[in-house]
Amino acid sequence: MKNLIAMVAALLATTMVWAQTKEELEAEMAPKKDSIAAIQGRVDALQAQIDALPGWRVGAFGTIGGSLSNFNNWYAQGFPNNSSGNIGFTVNAYANLIEDKFFWRNSLNTNLSWVKLDDEDDPNDEEGFREATDVFNLTSLYGRKLSEKWAASGLMEYRTTILSNFNDPGYLDLGVGMTWTPITDLVVVIHPLNYNFVFADDDTIFNSSLGAKILADYTRKIGAINFKTNLSMFQSYEDGDLSNWTWINSFSYTLWKVIGVGFDFGLRNNKQEALNYEVNTLGNTGATFDTIDNDLQTYWTLGLSYSF
Repeated sequence: MKNLIAMVAALLATTMVWAQTKEELEAEMAPKKDSIAAIQGRVDALQAQIDALPGWRVGAFGTIGGSLSNFNNWYAQGFPNNSSGNIGFTVNAYANLIEDKFFWRNSLNTNLSWVKLDDEDDPNDEEGFREATDVFNLTSLYGRKLSEKWAASGLMEYRTTILSNFNDPGYLDLGVGMTWTPITDLVVVIHPLNYNFVFADDDTIFNSSLGAKILADYTRKIGAINFKTNLSMFQSYEDGDLSNWTWINSFSYTLWKVIGVGFDFGLRNNKQEALNYEVNTLGNTGATFDTIDNDLQTYWTLGLSYSF
């Protein structure tokens, strides 16, 4: 009995000492956390001053995704013997020159992917990878500052596909107007004088026209998060059927060094592309701008991300 009492007393004493030690350590740690927060605040302030200095800002981030699989005699599915896979990647790169009196902002967005489903029991089946997603967008904006937030500007934007049907269609916007930069990472382009050059084999559907260009881009890095959203709109003065818009969004979260998780999605509305698909792909030669369903175009990509 005496031994039991001694053991209980020792256990209670150890618990009290441990609790006291834990409280003392937590009390000692609290001011150090405050010190770390204060140091980080000073570092962030210095980084903001560095970011505001004139000169080049360059960077890139994107998403990489892919999978491969092989089935043999897997009778529960429609193709019991098959090999399949998908591979894709996105790139969001920028090179911006910011000076006291002018700026020159350049950006590249591309999203490419390939897929395959090889039915090994069908000798006529497609065996290799084929193109799935095909997006290429290059933008260059020059502005001469009139004030802290406004600048007279000129824009060149080129959009096409590069894996197949290169420059068919391709779009080249050239225009002048004003650029508004209300905050550091947001750029809004308002160009009432813009010509939308359209390159395509079928010139009965695709037509160039004069119109207005509006572009909004927000690109920012906050800690481990990279974020970019870009909206590009063209409103034709000649015919609403020649207008179009594209909205692309990219997110990435860094988990370890330059590797993380990324997600991209894009939306597009383009009536000329919808009519071209209806006539030249589906073969509905009697279709017109008035009869087609101009469905919203979308895509998304999820996978590993990278940044540098």
